[in-house]
Amino acid sequence: MRILDHLIRTIRSAANHNAEAQAAPACILWPDHDRQWQSAIPALQAAMPELFVLGTYDPAARTGPAIWLRCVLAGMTDELDLPPGKPPIFYLPGVSRQDLRAVESCPPAIKPLAELQYRGVIWSQVNAKDWTILALLMSKQGGLGLDVAQDNETRKAMQMALTHLLDEEVALLRGKHLDAETFNTLLTGDPIRDLLTWLDQGDGYRQAHTPEEWSAFVALCKTQLAFDPANEGELAGAAKLAAGAGPWRAVWERYCEAPRRYPRVPALLRRCAMPPAELFSDTVTHGGWPQWNEEQEGHLRHALQSLATVPAHVARERIADLERQHGARRHLVWAVLCEAPLASALEHLAVTAEVTQNALAAGSTQEVAAAYVTSGWRADDALLRALAAVSLPDDVAAVTVALRVVYLPWAEQAARYLQQQVARTTYPGGTLDSAPALPYAKGDCVLFVDGLRLDVARRLADRLSGLGYTVEEALHWAALPSVTATAKPAVTPVRKQIAGGDASADFQPQVAESGQPLQGGQPLKKLLGDAGWPVLDGTDTGNGTGQAWCEIGNIDREGHDRGVKLARHLDELLEEIELRVSQLLIAGWQRVQIVTDHGWLLFPGGLPKHD
Repeated sequence: MRILDHLIRTIRSAANHNAEAQAAPACILWPDHDRQWQSAIPALQAAMPELFVLGTYDPAARTGPAIWLRCVLAGMTDELDLPPGKPPIFYLPGVSRQDLRAVESCPPAIKPLAELQYRGVIWSQVNAKDWTILALLMSKQGGLGLDVAQDNETRKAMQMALTHLLDEEVALLRGKHLDAETFNTLLTGDPIRDLLTWLDQGDGYRQAHTPEEWSAFVALCKTQLAFDPANEGELAGAAKLAAGAGPWRAVWERYCEAPRRYPRVPALLRRCAMPPAELFSDTVTHGGWPQWNEEQEGHLRHALQSLATVPAHVARERIADLERQHGARRHLVWAVLCEAPLASALEHLAVTAEVTQNALAAGSTQEVAAAYVTSGWRADDALLRALAAVSLPDDVAAVTVALRVVYLPWAEQAARYLQQQVARTTYPGGTLDSAPALPYAKGDCVLFVDGLRLDVARRLADRLSGLGYTVEEALHWAALPSVTATAKPAVTPVRKQIAGGDASADFQPQVAESGQPLQGGQPLKKLLGDAGWPVLDGTDTGNGTGQAWCEIGNIDREGHDRGVKLARHLDELLEEIELRVSQLLIAGWQRVQIVTDHGWLLFPGGLPKHD
């Protein structure tokens, strides 16, 4: 992701709102008193058709005075159409947030816009200050959280280099100390970058430079790389790039650092004649060639599909062999470009094969649970990650074959065994009276997430730990039947005020005192409120005192709606939960307890059904 991409996403996110409780903002106001961002506006306007600028009237440049911007908002400009679904963004150079706040005394030039701060939203930092370049780079709340020097020379350098800086990959800047020299380097010549840009743009690169700049570029290539771009041409350069020999190794490594910056290079490499692949060809000899990677993906696809006819133990051995053959391709640039999806999925298929060697069909119910908590959960996690790595139908089908052979018998055997054990003894989750209550306390905000299965919960825990939070895990059996209608009330602080109804066809419990069904959510919300657990709706975070209940995400529903595609969107759902937890803790809650109702099974092609 480039800094430009992050900037665009951050600006647009200012319009995020809870549609159930809030009206959509009419516009986004972007004050920039020091005009720090002015040089970047052309690049931003090219990517954001909803971006308009306060200034001299020039509709073609989406620029005009305040009254014209009001016309844009009202849809009264014939020459412009706002993109659907996105509120207009008004960039205000030379205007500060404070200028807008002082409605009575604000300058006449911006007075028509002052009212929009109430109908719209101002894009500003959490401390209400204007976003500066330094703040965007350094801030951990809405910014990039980078390590940046704060001296005047660095501030000047980043301002001068802004247009170049926006094109930088964020990942390449993390872990570095960014100072004036870093930003000044963006303005000076870089022979390797220039060479890669020439390979990517071809004649367009030469046309964009003066004759003197082109001559200097050719001379540098001759002296440093023994290559003449003017006479040897792009195909010869691409072949040298793929081979990566001698001084070209540095060029290849630079390309691998940011391949998306040069999107046409793979197509150029495909036009070159690849050296013939031999028996012992590998990532060292042919890793620079996309053609070879594609051939290997084809071989792997066929090998995975062939597992359909072999028993599970043989399939596990073959998957381990395939991992040894193809695992190294995950370190190639083609995996970074998502052109090695099967090699990426194979890593997780190998984990699935390893974990499912050990059956969960032994011992007591508690021993089965302990085995799953210790290692079995990794099979479910690996299954989701394998499915998330592939998107093309043929690739999904190949991964599905492998999973069906090694995972499905393991999961079905475990399920049947657990059912038999429960039938012989009793369900270990207990009853309403015997099951231990969850340890809620003052200062807690309880966050309910529907369908937060153990492996997904641990993925969320890793994300939260990465933010510096302390995460503790407590395991409980789900209430029976393990559906949301029953299991959600069972994890609330008011579960003792709820009773099961034998006559309920949809397993809907009821208020114990009145017999009122909990259907619709309002009765449960009232029980919580009466018990001193106010429900925080939408983006409400409360004041951090007492105790509260809130809900976010619905992994269960997303699974029903998306099917196996849930695997590719799971991290997006977890990001929303992660953000909600951060907001609650920032609001002052001493602890956020994340609870859930039940787990689930997801398998491409469906699971066996027995009537």
